[in-house]
Amino acid sequence: MRNGTLSAVLIGCTLIGTALPALAQSQQDLIKPIDKELTFVFIPKVIHPWYDVVRQGGQFAVDEFAKEGIKINMIWDQPPQADVADQNQRIEANIGRKPDGLAVACLDQATNVQLLGEAREAGVNTITFNSFCSPDFAFVGQKDSFGDGYDLGKFLAEHIGGEGNVGVLSGSLTATDHVERIKGFKKALEEFPKVKIVFEQPDDDVLENAVSLTENALQAHPDIKGFFGCNASNPIGIARAVQNAGKAGTVAVVGMDDLPEAVDFVKEGVITALKAQRQWDIGYWAVKYMVAMNQNHTIPMDHNTGSRLITKDSM
Repeated sequence: MRNGTLSAVLIGCTLIGTALPALAQSQQDLIKPIDKELTFVFIPKVIHPWYDVVRQGGQFAVDEFAKEGIKINMIWDQPPQADVADQNQRIEANIGRKPDGLAVACLDQATNVQLLGEAREAGVNTITFNSFCSPDFAFVGQKDSFGDGYDLGKFLAEHIGGEGNVGVLSGSLTATDHVERIKGFKKALEEFPKVKIVFEQPDDDVLENAVSLTENALQAHPDIKGFFGCNASNPIGIARAVQNAGKAGTVAVVGMDDLPEAVDFVKEGVITALKAQRQWDIGYWAVKYMVAMNQNHTIPMDHNTGSRLITKDSM
C-alpha cells in the first residue's frame, strides 16, 4: 500500500512538474515507524471453525511481518455462544486495554457500532470483518450477503423445478450478514411464486440446533423439497438431519461456506450447493490493514473479498 500510494504521488508530480524530492520527503515524514510489539485483538461473533481459517490467514500475515522485524501479538477473544451482551462486554474490556488494533465481526449492528465509535474515540485503530456493520468503519469480508442469499435462493428454486415447499434456518437474528442473506433468498423466491417457505427458525449459529430444527421441519412437512442455511453451521446440521432421515438427494440443501464437513456433504450429494466466502483472505488483510493504520497509512474502507459457488459438478 505504501509503495502504491507513493508511486501515485510521484506520477502526479511528474505530470504537473512539481519538485519530486520535496514531495517524496514529505510523504516519508507521514509514515510512523513501528518500534514496539503490536497487539491486535479479534472479536468474532462466536467460537466457530469458520473463524479458524480467518485466524490462519491472519497468522500468515503476522509471520510475514515478523520477517520484516515487525512483531505482532494476535489475540482472539471469542464468545462461546452468539450472545450480544457477551460480545459487547468483550469489546468494552478490550477498548480499556487500548490494543494497537481491534477487529470486530458485528453480531448486533446498533450496539456494536456505538462501541466501535467509543473505541475510535479512545484512539484504538478499529476495523470490522466478516459481518458488515457501518460505512463509518473499514470492512474486510464479503459485503454482498444479500447477493449470496439471492443466488442460493434462485439456485434452490430452479433445482426443485420452480415449485414446492422449502425451509429456512435463519442463524442469529441480529447478525447483519445472516439477515441480509435471508432477505436475498426471499427476494429470489419472488420470481418463483410456486415455491413457498413453510418453515423458518433461528438456530443461533449452533450446529446441534440446526440438526434438531431440521428434524422437526421434516416431521412437520414431509413433502418439503429443500432447505436454505444462512451461516456456516446450519447447512451441516441440515445435511445431517436430511441424511439421517434417508432423504439425501431427495431434499435439496443449499447454504453458506465451505467447512470440511460441508464440502464432504457436497461430494456425497447431500448438500446441493454452497456459497463459500474467502475467510483466509479476510484474516490476512485484516492484519495487513491494522499494521498500515499503525504506520499512519490510509486503508480501504471496503475490501470486498467476495464468494464463490460450490457444487458437486464444479468440484
